[in-house]
Amino acid sequence: MDQVAVPEHAVAEPAAAEPHAEGQQHPIRVYLVIWALLFVFSTFSYLVDYFHFHGALRWALIILFMLLKAGCIVAIFMHMAWERLALKFAILVPPVFLLILIGLMAVEGDYTFLTRLTSFLR
Repeated sequence: MDQVAVPEHAVAEPAAAEPHAEGQQHPIRVYLVIWALLFVFSTFSYLVDYFHFHGALRWALIILFMLLKAGCIVAIFMHMAWERLALKFAILVPPVFLLILIGLMAVEGDYTFLTRLTSFLR
């Protein structure tokens, strides 16, 4: 029998030769850096209470550090940083719209409360 010549590039290598056959692996350094950042943001959040910030500044700083920590967790530990743009939009845009609607409802609620308060005080 004649043997058919097969080009070298067409020969499949065994799966053991491919170290990343099951999925993409990210360097451990990325996770350690994000872990350190989460620790730093948590420390800053604690320092807001330690230095007795009050009022809007206190809440703005707490929410800022909370959003930074949540962003790091979603981006790295939930692998959103490596997803397609369409999936990012599908997951991240609806909560943004909900936050906008909550803000609008809060403004409308304050207006209603102040209108009733001025009406009752007459």
